Amino acid sequence: MATKQVNNETNLFEAIQQFCSDKGLSKDSVLNIIKDSLVGAYKKKLGLEVSSEADVNVEFSDKNEVVIVVPKQVVETASDSPFEIPLAKAKLIDPDVEVGGVVQFKEKPIELSRIVSNQARQMVFQKLKEMERELLYNEYKVKEGELTHGYFQRWINKDTMSIDLGKVEGIMPKKEQNPGEKYKAGDRLKAIIARVELRKDKFRDTGLVITLSRASGDFVKKLFEMEIPEIYDGLVQIVDIARLPSVRTKIVVRGTRSDIDPVGACVGMKGVRIQSIVRELGNERIDIIQYSDNPSEFITNAISPAKPVEVRVDHDNREALVIVPDDSLSLAIGSSGSNVKLAVQLCQFKIDIKSISQYNEDMTSPEARDRLDRLFNNHVANHSKVVESTEDDSKGTPLSEIPGLTPRVVSLLQSGGVNDVETLIEMQSEDLAKIPGVGQTTSEQILRLLSESVEFVEEG
Repeated sequence: MATKQVNNETNLFEAIQQFCSDKGLSKDSVLNIIKDSLVGAYKKKLGLEVSSEADVNVEFSDKNEVVIVVPKQVVETASDSPFEIPLAKAKLIDPDVEVGGVVQFKEKPIELSRIVSNQARQMVFQKLKEMERELLYNEYKVKEGELTHGYFQRWINKDTMSIDLGKVEGIMPKKEQNPGEKYKAGDRLKAIIARVELRKDKFRDTGLVITLSRASGDFVKKLFEMEIPEIYDGLVQIVDIARLPSVRTKIVVRGTRSDIDPVGACVGMKGVRIQSIVRELGNERIDIIQYSDNPSEFITNAISPAKPVEVRVDHDNREALVIVPDDSLSLAIGSSGSNVKLAVQLCQFKIDIKSISQYNEDMTSPEARDRLDRLFNNHVANHSKVVESTEDDSKGTPLSEIPGLTPRVVSLLQSGGVNDVETLIEMQSEDLAKIPGVGQTTSEQILRLLSESVEFVEEG
């Protein structure tokens, strides 16, 4: 019988060793949990609170034996106290002991009642589960934002995916999934670890929750870092990312050295680098944008693949007017407005896109011309004063005599050396477009207004 008992305990220690190896836990930590659980269960058997200061210990011998040790004071006759022992029983433990002495009373857990053993087992399992969860939390918490691989297991509900990460299970809620992607059990996928939490509600500890994401801009960023050596090495920096999952992503980059083309580095020869990322995202459209400190230039880049003919920026109100060729309007706006939405996110400007035809049509209305002038000229009053002063000094016909020519445009022309109508008549559209702030579209509009004005004067 004794041999069977020792074998049971030996098997226990072998099981503990295997458990520690499988879970990556410290053997000493697990043994301490078993000690605490046995002590707690034994105190419950004695009718004591688990938190009481009663002197109860657990020992693990070199022979792989588990023993509960309770110091008991020797008394003359039997007592109800669990910490006293009659002299006759004490002599069986230590023949030399006398009344008033103390003996170390030892009891093996398998000799405890079945109820106490079950209590100890439950406490061990609970504490080991807490320890394992804490270790996994610490391991994965530092990996937040990192790229990981997993295997699709099942749908937890109609919206949330369960992903096998090896040691632990992750979840991917609907908002973190790429719309339109389909998976079957065992499919391998990439994602970033978005959040790692130990969740609790008012009633219970719901455990470790690892939330994965394929829909965030950070996921795209990690793919670029993995695929583009220049980004990994710091030669190209990712400034910002705006994304509509499964539709379009715009990623803003800049080089840290003058000899590096950041856009070309990301695209690669014949687009080979970017194509692997596009495939991973299910053929999602990716625009790589060159960063610029100049808002007008940055907005021009951000609205790609459309190529604006003119961009007007109101810095104070964070608004911009983008004029594009007639055949590029839908390209500039994008499917369901996706292109302009992402450009707005990146530039933090409210962007109004118009085709050349729309712009010219708007400019036929004095009210529209006035509104555009107020919107994209922060110094109308000052410009008016400059115009008045210049008109007094000019020997020719003042520019303000041309109907529809706003104070802002007059000021731009004067800054370019065009101070009267006579000088303006001699100008070509290309020459006017070279004046800072004018551009090709405005130059054509100026000449149209001039033509209408001249015809009116001649008819009079």
